[in-house]
Amino acid sequence: MRRQIRGWLTAVLTTAVVAAGSATASAETADAADPTVTPATATATATGSGRGAPKPPELPKLPKLPKLPATVDGGAWKSGHVQGMAVDRRKGFVYFSFTNLLVKTDLAGKPVGSVTGFTGHLGDLDFNTKDGRVYGSLEYKAAEAFYIAIFDGDRITEMDMDAQTTDVVSTVHLQEVVDDYTADMDGNGVFDGNTAKTADHRYGCSGIDGVAFGPAFDDKRRDDGPGPARTQLLTVAYGVYANTTRQDNDNQVLLQYDIRRWKKFERPLTEADPHTSGPGSPDGKYFSYTGNTTYGVQNLDYDAHTGNWLLAAYKGTKTQFPNYSLFVLDGSLRPVTGPVSGQPTPERGRHLPLLAQGLHHPPTGIHGWESTGQYGLVSLDDGRYYLAEAGTVVEDGVTKQTGRAVMNHWTGSTPTPFAPVAAVAYDSVTDPSDYAGHAPHPGHLGHIR
Repeated sequence: MRRQIRGWLTAVLTTAVVAAGSATASAETADAADPTVTPATATATATGSGRGAPKPPELPKLPKLPKLPATVDGGAWKSGHVQGMAVDRRKGFVYFSFTNLLVKTDLAGKPVGSVTGFTGHLGDLDFNTKDGRVYGSLEYKAAEAFYIAIFDGDRITEMDMDAQTTDVVSTVHLQEVVDDYTADMDGNGVFDGNTAKTADHRYGCSGIDGVAFGPAFDDKRRDDGPGPARTQLLTVAYGVYANTTRQDNDNQVLLQYDIRRWKKFERPLTEADPHTSGPGSPDGKYFSYTGNTTYGVQNLDYDAHTGNWLLAAYKGTKTQFPNYSLFVLDGSLRPVTGPVSGQPTPERGRHLPLLAQGLHHPPTGIHGWESTGQYGLVSLDDGRYYLAEAGTVVEDGVTKQTGRAVMNHWTGSTPTPFAPVAAVAYDSVTDPSDYAGHAPHPGHLGHIR
């Protein structure tokens, strides 16, 4: 983000220098044609003033983003545990997913609205800076329906707004996920359903969870500089069953979608009659060899500061792997085409290299960290992150789930790469076209889904 700001300022100053140079050149030409006109008077004419050197153009005053507090309390709710977070930095709101509930708070942690009524699994969230909406993964496994839920945050103004009867959420169906989830891998003509103890489910697909906006994996540029921004694609990560008896579930699977034409697919959420309106296939399908994890990528986020992607997962159970809980994709490297490991029918795919830092497991070559992030992970694109802390409280005899966004900064240390930021932090002056709020998550109290 800072590089983008420097690039923008450089472009403005370069324009000013070129303009001043053009005025001087015009003065010299006028002087040659008319000896009564001097370079000074020609410059004065060009700038509208006859006193001294020309004034440089005034730079527009760019707005400052709101101060970000060290913590934001997401409240306590009779719901599932916190699954993810998203931050609207321009307007100063934080969104928390509590499995079957979406909560919107201000930066002081005051609830300003919520969306209820989900019977499916609402997972990771991310904020789309291009359209100002919140995107989240939404699963209905029994119905074999997997959606991206799209929330209009501006319409979330009251508590307990129903997901189906209000106009705050629309959904887009992901057929690619359905095809892999329902794949009859053992060829017996029977799909075994929502269970890890089966050979079914291509790649061990259990659905979807992690979502994040970022550039195409094949685009290795770190920042845009002046000019139009690159297209931001929506990346969706598979959930992957923990199953130690198969070898085809040792990769993370990530799909990328260009959502600029998704309006034609968006439909209201109708749980009684799930729709199938959505793209027939993704714009890219990628693999990252991490070893099997329990339910795949819980939280996914792109860090514009480094150009890397963070994948937070619940630990796997295969003893031949290091079973790290955080992996980082090296954004400076392009995907490499090669065999997809363990598939019953030989298959080739596009592989995303892991960042060669942190802990290292020589037998497998896998790098990673031991870290929270599974409940919520939001890159602030300047070396800082919000990590979610999950917990429970008992109020009037009722157990409620809690979630809290806690600011950390990246240290890269092993085994844990994050350190808490104690004080309130301020954002620098920022190009208003570049508000980069993302969303992912940390830590887990066991393998609850």
